[in-house]
Amino acid sequence: MKVAFHTLGCKVNSYESQAMLNMFEEAGYEEVDFKEVADVYVVNTCTVTNTGDSKSRQMIRKAIRKNPQATVCVVGCYSQVAPQDIEAIEGVSIILGTQFRNEIVDLVEKYQQTHERIVKVSEVKQLRKFEDLNIDRFLHTRAYLKIQDGCNNFCTYCIIPYARGRVRSRKPESVIKQAKELVAKGYVEIVLTGIHTAGYGEDLENYSFYDLLVDLTKIEGLKRLRISSIETSQITDDIIDLISKSKIIVDHLHVPLQAGCDETLKRMNRKYNCEQYYEKLSKIRRLIPDIVFTTDVIVGFPGESEEEFEKTYEFIKKVGYTQLHVFPYSMRKGTPAARMVQVDEKIKHERVNRLIALSHELNENYAKSQIGKTLRVLFEKEDHGYYVGHGDNYLLIKVQSDEQLIGQLKNVIIDSYDEMLIGRVV
Repeated sequence: MKVAFHTLGCKVNSYESQAMLNMFEEAGYEEVDFKEVADVYVVNTCTVTNTGDSKSRQMIRKAIRKNPQATVCVVGCYSQVAPQDIEAIEGVSIILGTQFRNEIVDLVEKYQQTHERIVKVSEVKQLRKFEDLNIDRFLHTRAYLKIQDGCNNFCTYCIIPYARGRVRSRKPESVIKQAKELVAKGYVEIVLTGIHTAGYGEDLENYSFYDLLVDLTKIEGLKRLRISSIETSQITDDIIDLISKSKIIVDHLHVPLQAGCDETLKRMNRKYNCEQYYEKLSKIRRLIPDIVFTTDVIVGFPGESEEEFEKTYEFIKKVGYTQLHVFPYSMRKGTPAARMVQVDEKIKHERVNRLIALSHELNENYAKSQIGKTLRVLFEKEDHGYYVGHGDNYLLIKVQSDEQLIGQLKNVIIDSYDEMLIGRVV
């Protein structure tokens, strides 16, 4: 039996698809490319943007056309918030939301016996338990570890709390066990991930995200630990102190900004203003001088005037990130922002391009400032005669070496920059 996956959206979706694939493989299935004829197709959907919805429907229909006799499973955020949209597509066999993915193989076998469509989507309010989905093999030397699901913030633009529910943390002993298994399999770096990663522990008694970080840094053999994303309000003094002293937690934090203008932030229902955000990052820099920050920015949020955009642009320059993830605002039905005055798409597109250009400029300037320094690099692949990997600061670095470097953590002296940092192993 052959199974094919197509995953849309975020790193968490990719993690969950890999976990489901592992279940199929353990049941004797062979993975094939989504373009090939398979017995089972799994489309892991995204609903963050309208484009995500559209692409999800497109891939579902593509699977049905490829093999009308196949079992077509649709899972994820889009099927959670709009299962009726999926039910309207003839040829879909199984519909799951953001739960019950650990039952997918059993449900496929049940469908193949009865040929009766299965719809298993819980109401968001009932999503109260973290669903353990383990992965013990990745394509790269970096391993992802999902530690929580859901979000309690309810930003006015975001559909995710309605798709994923409120914060649900993985049991600490389960996280530690999985981390130890990953290290035992040779993974050098673990990236902690989730829908609202550092919200971990909000639903636990006497155990916080900081406590988890402390326990993870004690794992023998773990050489590098990275946090996929963390809000300013979640960066406590204890966490700052731990990062400053730890040789395992990298000096890189992805801290979402979304907008560098107080008026825009207020309409977004973000829980900080620009002054609070800047002061927190400045405090971290005082204690950890080498730390770097990356961020997310939403462009063209409803009501964003040219003046508000300029404030965001200048604030980004003031902070001095090393990279921006820029997203044009996408209206999501059912969210408060959908009822606000929308920004013209042409204006939105122009602003996106300006911020992408700024991101390239910031990234290049910071990269060039690293020439002559020694960085610690985890090598992940070989490309055109070079070994390529990420530094602790998340910059890509390449070197030439007679030694096989993939999976190795090495100190590298940076010699030059040509779209990527170039160095030599110490």
